[in-house]
Amino acid sequence: MDRLPDDGSRPSHTQVLVVGGGPVGMLVAAELGHHGIDTVVLEAAPHTVDQPKAGTLHARTVQGLARRGHLQARPATPERLRRSSADAFHFAGMPGLVITAPGTEPGPIVGRSQADLERDFERLARARGVTVLRGHRVTAVTQGPERVEVTAQGPDGTRHFTAEYAVGADGARSTVRELLGFAEDTHPATVSALLGLVRLTDPDSVPHGWHRTPRGWTVAGVNPYGHSRFITIDFRGPHPDRHAEPTVGELSREGERILGHAVPMTDPVFFSRFSDFARLVSDYRKGRVFLAGDAAHVHFPVGGQGLNLGLQDALNLSWKLAHVLAGTAGKDLLDTYDTERRPAGRRVIDNTRAQLALMRPDPGLDPLRDLVTELLGLEEVNTRLGHMISAQETAYPARTGPGSTWEGRFLPNLPLTTRDGPTDLTRLLLPGRPLLLLLGEEASGNGAGAGHRADAAGWAHVLHTVTAASATPLPWEAVLVRPDGYVAWDSDGGPLADALRQWFGEAR
Repeated sequence: MDRLPDDGSRPSHTQVLVVGGGPVGMLVAAELGHHGIDTVVLEAAPHTVDQPKAGTLHARTVQGLARRGHLQARPATPERLRRSSADAFHFAGMPGLVITAPGTEPGPIVGRSQADLERDFERLARARGVTVLRGHRVTAVTQGPERVEVTAQGPDGTRHFTAEYAVGADGARSTVRELLGFAEDTHPATVSALLGLVRLTDPDSVPHGWHRTPRGWTVAGVNPYGHSRFITIDFRGPHPDRHAEPTVGELSREGERILGHAVPMTDPVFFSRFSDFARLVSDYRKGRVFLAGDAAHVHFPVGGQGLNLGLQDALNLSWKLAHVLAGTAGKDLLDTYDTERRPAGRRVIDNTRAQLALMRPDPGLDPLRDLVTELLGLEEVNTRLGHMISAQETAYPARTGPGSTWEGRFLPNLPLTTRDGPTDLTRLLLPGRPLLLLLGEEASGNGAGAGHRADAAGWAHVLHTVTAASATPLPWEAVLVRPDGYVAWDSDGGPLADALRQWFGEAR
């Protein structure tokens, strides 16, 4: 193994080192802290910065965060289970998409700024014993068969760290990804986009929302009393200098070119330049190092999917790392992170590229846009695309063999009744342990449920086993739910003991 420079200092050791303290890294840290895992976060920024970045949490992210107690969940009832909630959205900038979610969930779309999420997760991580070191920029990462070694420059100079595992959640320009040479698939940039938080001096002249002209697109959240979020999308090609600092004059001129009239603005607060460059690493894991969020995948930010994809990475990876470090993981559990999350990343990259193709201001595409608008009027198509954008279509490959029809699917929040009274699936998952749910009165007697309880006895140190009744008919008599809300096994599959061994190691 390559060694870190020997300057006489003693490296600090931790179980997991998280590089990057944005919302994805802080969520990983908060979840590991919940499980009592010794965790250190290294973040270059001295404090959280409020910027007009992502602010949309889609349904699957909302559902996952609710099951871990990060969002308020409303109690599930049979009446709510029979209903659904819906929010209007867009597809490729075109109106007509409606995103739905079960009525027992918090809602299809929740507005939360990226900065607020980062603060909330950091506060929780610190409360759970996580060490957060801000102002620390990673300069070296090496690894061997038993540990990862990291060097960082901090306010007090060079510091060295060792860890059993490391998570690179350090964004699109990930130092961890570059230093370890993760292989990647990329798509070059074809468009240039600008985002500014500015004061529009003639706000009535700027169209609200998504607006296409023959020369490009503008996207505006117009605030006539303060600063407005204004975006321009130029389809003539990528900017010759991707990292050139935007100016208020450039954004104003580009808005004028696209809209065909002057777009006066002043008092800039924030600028960003972006493109449709896309990247997906070939494997989310390299030895003892994992990538999550933008470090693993970047794409054109249409549909508000990037932050959601990263938060779902965090929810998937954290419980698996916790079980491995606790010695309660099945064989190759950590390998499932890539096999489950990389296809989800590919799906988002593909759908954002498809949406951008529809957005190109070519009149020859008008018939295609008209056709897509017509198809959005069909309930089946609308639901399919809505579930794609909100990641509610995401299902993971089965691990425990054929026969289990629900394995890998996300279990909706079910209203249930236990001996302690009414409850629901979300509340039962809040402890963060895998849940073995035994349904029906026979579960506590001599029927099949009692057999499942006996089979699970050797995993009592891992499982939260609950007997409950459901007012709604369910397709199985028992189900094993992972801490992230996905089904690990149901009673239509093979023996429960085999599934438990596969996921959580040998019985005790």
